Amino acid sequence: MDRGSPVPLYFQFAQQLEAAIEQGRLAPGSLLGNEIDLAARLGLSRPTVRQAIQSLVDKGLLVRRRGVGTQVVHSQVRRPLELSSLYDDLQAAGQDPATRVLENTTEPATAEVAAALGVAEGTEVVLLERLRLAHGEPMAHLRNHLPAGLLKLDSAELAETGLYRLLRAAGITLHSARQIVGARAATVEEGRRLEESAGAPLLTMERTAFDDTGRAVEFGSHTYRASRYAFEFQLLVRP
Repeated sequence: MDRGSPVPLYFQFAQQLEAAIEQGRLAPGSLLGNEIDLAARLGLSRPTVRQAIQSLVDKGLLVRRRGVGTQVVHSQVRRPLELSSLYDDLQAAGQDPATRVLENTTEPATAEVAAALGVAEGTEVVLLERLRLAHGEPMAHLRNHLPAGLLKLDSAELAETGLYRLLRAAGITLHSARQIVGARAATVEEGRRLEESAGAPLLTMERTAFDDTGRAVEFGSHTYRASRYAFEFQLLVRP
């Protein structure tokens, strides 16, 4: 700890803990020990240690369990903004993805869906609604619309793998996408579904994906737990 720094000691300690979790030095399930022992070992006050731990509890990286202590859960998922499947990204990050298929049906396209897919409003389109989990915890609620007849989607397959992998397996070459990322507060229903409180921050993402012929093949409207999920950008300076 740098006691001469203007950065508060609790924040320095929280940053070190977060780095240890992100880098795998503190694995999921690890116990931190009690606050008194930590404070004595680090030469910090107990309120400083408590504040640092609480900040990581608020981020979803630690959890306080009665009779057990403070325990590492799972690091926040950071997803690069590129044309990839959430399932594949979670799998690559070692996050043990799973999918709960809520809907696999058809419905008339709303004006928004019709505009995204380039079809007439009211045209029958495929609706997929899924809950994506990582290590058994809800991470995202996914709603996808696809043109009818694009491919046959089996719910059992959707529960085992990502949509983009199934599209590629059907010979559909994903080429580009238009994407909008935002944020808002969770409704009561969204909070229940994602195991967050009503009003908790959610990340939102709308994406229209196109194949190599320029045809719109998928329109997604997704919500993510901000406590467990982040989008990662790489910015370049224009010459």
